[in-house]
Amino acid sequence: MAAQHADRRVYEQARDAVLGGSPGARGAGVRPEVRASWARSLAAAVDPERARPPHDYDRAELTDRRAAHPLASVLPVLRDTLTDAAEQARHMMIVTDGKGRILWREGARAVLTRAERVDLVEGTRWSEDTVGTNAMGTALAGAAPVRIHSAEHLVSAYHPWTCAAAPVRDPATGRVVGTVDVTGPEESFHPTTLALVTAAARLAEHRLLAIAEAHDRRLREEYWPHLTRLGGTPGALLSAHGRVLAASPGSEFPERIALPDGGDRVVVDGVAVGGVPLGGGPVAGVLEPLGEGWLLRLPPGGPVRTALTLPLLGARTPVVARRDGRPVRLGLRHAEVLALLALHPEGLTADQLAAALYGDGGRAITVRAEVHRLRRAVGEDTVRTQPYRLVADVDADFLRLRAALREGRIRDAAAEAARGPLLPTSDAPEVRRAREQLAVAVRSALLRADDPDALWTLVRAGRGDGTDDEELRHRLRALLPSSDPRHDELG
Repeated sequence: MAAQHADRRVYEQARDAVLGGSPGARGAGVRPEVRASWARSLAAAVDPERARPPHDYDRAELTDRRAAHPLASVLPVLRDTLTDAAEQARHMMIVTDGKGRILWREGARAVLTRAERVDLVEGTRWSEDTVGTNAMGTALAGAAPVRIHSAEHLVSAYHPWTCAAAPVRDPATGRVVGTVDVTGPEESFHPTTLALVTAAARLAEHRLLAIAEAHDRRLREEYWPHLTRLGGTPGALLSAHGRVLAASPGSEFPERIALPDGGDRVVVDGVAVGGVPLGGGPVAGVLEPLGEGWLLRLPPGGPVRTALTLPLLGARTPVVARRDGRPVRLGLRHAEVLALLALHPEGLTADQLAAALYGDGGRAITVRAEVHRLRRAVGEDTVRTQPYRLVADVDADFLRLRAALREGRIRDAAAEAARGPLLPTSDAPEVRRAREQLAVAVRSALLRADDPDALWTLVRAGRGDGTDDEELRHRLRALLPSSDPRHDELG
């Protein structure tokens, strides 16, 4: 007991030094994982003296969340492993979801009652960004088991408590779906609690795996005929989350396929047929829904290129591009680089790209750093170097606009232009030049065309980029029949 109180004084002194901003204060005597958690918590603006967990779920919603949560199926395993030990040690067992919300808590009545005074109850959220360092939130933040004792808690109200928690992963998805935790008064601390909690989490994962395997067996039996009907075409049966359940005879697939956010196209790497890699690189596949899973077919063909979607007309930052259907958030500078590379498919040197982005004062070294970060965001296989160029199937709205103008498809051009100007907040010289050229070309094409519907599309957009000028309106009035109700809106 005396040692525990000594520990508490050490933690409190270190905590006070860190919170007080003492020069060089690093939390001497405090474990590295606790110091890191304090830093994350303070960066999230957690108040060390007054923070309390938010109540995310009321009683009715809590019931629904419990029933739908993956850990509901393994609650008996956790009870058998932890509840008796927790009650004997005057502790309680807590189970949270992946956001740190308490779904269940069971244990000694006296501890449950005492915990209510600090909102350690069902429905509250114990993530680090809400209540600072605590075993449940810190286990989620670090994706690893952790013990937090006494004044290792950032918030002073929880210094009388000790807790140990371990994250639980769902083998069906690979995601952390929650934590299992044992919490009690600091004087009842026991050094084996963390090992016990970690063992309980692993038992829960084994049980989840057994449930998933039984479910997979049923799906394989039910959907196997779909796979056999592919004949000689390589294919696989996938779970709803992309786990490979079975492959066509003679073919090999990775354990998990990254499913797209939308559409039926998927890019798969690491496929082999008869032990020989298929296509020499990523191959394109087609997904067919099968109720609780997917049938993946790989039509004949070789390596495929990344599909890069760039919606840059009227785009404000952050720009959300898409790589093979998955969203990629881009800052303005990275959006500018992609726009310029799309406009120059032959590629640009570092000096050329620097001039296009910054003008005569642009420096190649700055561009190299930007492109390095961009390649990490969209993939090194998408942006190549020497020279910088896109190696992807690019679907860019501003390129569609240029193509529509070139081919005389006025209505398509008007529909694209109505989205707005190319990266309207960009001051990059080459982007600004391309933006102005597009605006002039669209305006000229519409003034020459006898197409009131195309003109109406652009005038109605009224984005203040030249599409609402009086000359366009005058041309539209001249083309519209006198009985057309759109005259009233034109004024």
